Amino acid sequence: MRFSGPPQGEVSVPAPIVRIAEGRPVTAVWINNRGGTAFRLGQGEHYAKWAPAGADLDLTAEAERLAWAAHYTPVPRPLDHGADDTGAWLVTEGLPGDSAVSPRWLADPHTAVRALGRGLRALHDRLPVEDCPFTWSVEQRRRHPDVPADLPGAPPVDRLVVCHGDACAPNTLLHPDGSWAAHVDLEALGVADRWADLAIGAWSTSLNFGPGWEEAFYASYGVAPDPERIAFYRRLAGLS
Repeated sequence: MRFSGPPQGEVSVPAPIVRIAEGRPVTAVWINNRGGTAFRLGQGEHYAKWAPAGADLDLTAEAERLAWAAHYTPVPRPLDHGADDTGAWLVTEGLPGDSAVSPRWLADPHTAVRALGRGLRALHDRLPVEDCPFTWSVEQRRRHPDVPADLPGAPPVDRLVVCHGDACAPNTLLHPDGSWAAHVDLEALGVADRWADLAIGAWSTSLNFGPGWEEAFYASYGVAPDPERIAFYRRLAGLS
């Protein structure tokens, strides 16, 4: 399994990112387990994602989703995206706040987990389902080769929302006071049952902060755990 997290050593900066930086310092801040890298440009006024040729990342899809979602909720506004023979890039505006898995918030899970739940609820409440041109339905996801072949039928939909698509702690930014600030990495954003996000968001609290935080996540979102939907959507995502 590929590593996902802050870089653990020197990272080569691709030539297109050097060009985009226009002389500003370039700092690798995150290595994606699907082969991509996120770079901070300058002091963080802009960020650039890089997907080398062959990586399982669709930065054009993310740019489209960010441009739509930015009308309703705090997400990085896309400024430029493109591709050449070596890979693809996406440049976005920087946002205030730190990742929910920064050292400060890893040391304060009580605050971070509650912000994660409240932030996800805000995202779901703000994004208009009726105007969303994107889907993240079970039917669409079943066509992906990583979905288990023996996956049972989906439970009835609890509530349709515009889902984040990867509502894990690293994709959430928090303000210095511990409140939710924004979401990032919305490549899969689309309409689906809210439990598609909730099941992954709660699972992420255990992965990043240790066991025992899922109940606080659900309570902060404002919902009671639903074991059947949690189990289904975690299996759909390839999680045990």
